[in-house]
Amino acid sequence: MYKRNATGWSKHLDFIILDEIVLMISFLLGMLIRHGSILLNQESYRTLMFVLFLADILAVLFFNAMHDVLKRGYAREFSATFKLCLIVFLIATAFMFSTQSGDTYSRLTLYYTAILHLILGYGARIGYKLLLRKYGNFRAWADKRSMLAVLKTENAEYMVSRLIQNPAEAYRLTGIVLDRPTGETEIQGVPIVSDLDHVSDYICREWIDSVYIDVSSEDPKIQKVMDDCREMAVPIHYHIPGVSKHEQKQFVERIGGSTVLTMTSNYATPLQLLVKRAMDLLGGLIGSLFALIVIAVIGPIIKIKSPGPVLYKSERIGQNGKRFQMYKIRSMKMNAEAEKETLQSQNTIKDGMMFKLDWDPRIIGNTIDEKGNKKTGIGEFIRKTSLDEFPQFFNVLKGDMSLVGTRPPTPDEWEKYALHHRARLATKPGITGLWQVSGRSEIKDFEEVVKLDTDYIQNWSIGLDIRILLQTVWSVIRRKGAK
Repeated sequence: MYKRNATGWSKHLDFIILDEIVLMISFLLGMLIRHGSILLNQESYRTLMFVLFLADILAVLFFNAMHDVLKRGYAREFSATFKLCLIVFLIATAFMFSTQSGDTYSRLTLYYTAILHLILGYGARIGYKLLLRKYGNFRAWADKRSMLAVLKTENAEYMVSRLIQNPAEAYRLTGIVLDRPTGETEIQGVPIVSDLDHVSDYICREWIDSVYIDVSSEDPKIQKVMDDCREMAVPIHYHIPGVSKHEQKQFVERIGGSTVLTMTSNYATPLQLLVKRAMDLLGGLIGSLFALIVIAVIGPIIKIKSPGPVLYKSERIGQNGKRFQMYKIRSMKMNAEAEKETLQSQNTIKDGMMFKLDWDPRIIGNTIDEKGNKKTGIGEFIRKTSLDEFPQFFNVLKGDMSLVGTRPPTPDEWEKYALHHRARLATKPGITGLWQVSGRSEIKDFEEVVKLDTDYIQNWSIGLDIRILLQTVWSVIRRKGAK
């Protein structure tokens, strides 16, 4: 039976175990530095040790802390290690606060643990990655599987170099078969063991755990080799032409009874989606309560300044083109949409892909006096303080929006989209997002907005959402960039 390579978080189980070992060592050293001895005979410190252990596991799983760990350079690795150590420290601190057990432990022990966790953890990861690049990981070394490669002659040198360059892979390239003879006996030290006419007999008689094929299956000889392998129950790794050129996430799944290769800019696991939706429901409930309070206070003022409904619904384009009605507190006059066309010449977004004005006469309370001085009113106030956004928490509860995502375009903006603009719709729209916390009204180029939104989608994680939420709160407090 074929042993599939680990996927998801289990792919980096060795790094997770390494980090847990480092954390436990850091905790023991922290106690030793602070108290001069290891106090595991005390139940309180055993409990704290268990909390740190769980905190590290939760931080790794929920914040995707080991994502691309093998590809990270020194600076990026330090940043990732620092974030993980900080999250673990904060979880432990929250535990001590919520259980009111702060006096039971020495705070210095926790501080020492956090500092040692950062220093030792960073050093351990860097050192372990150097060992991996040279020798491969233990699981791969202990479970090397013999693999035969059937290759196109003109591409053989390149493919062999790719197949043998990573010692961490759990296979050993033991032989090569070319689609046509060349007279050579080996390529980069790997022997050419057969030709296409006799390769099935070779597989039948030799130690071959799997066969890698990089020749079109339309070739009758290749189709026969694949049929023979299926009959012998030998696993086949078929290289799909052109797929490796794309930088998208790729995975195999079954749809309609067929095996398909799915390619996407990013994906979320069911657990990550569950956590994100739980955050949305919690934030949506709290935000909706605040929205009701804001409406009760601001509503009468709006009614007096501009007769009409306090709330208004705006049709927006959501995830993958789904239309929905977005709720906002009305900050503009009732005929604002009708006046929009006459103000297009003042649009600060160069290409007209979005609509923003430095000073909008449609906003409630915005007037120009007889001397030409521009004055603002209640509408400008609720926009600058983002109070008009609060009813969108109702959309979050309904599931049309998320707390964090991309801003949903209006239908007329959507109609102008080029192909690469469509990428903004790959995730559920949000009340806030990477664009907003990067300087909302200061960004005038729509292409920069698209880049920030696609960066968010490609690098999405629960941790990124939490960071954006915290930055949003800070931006609103400072009243920066809201427009």
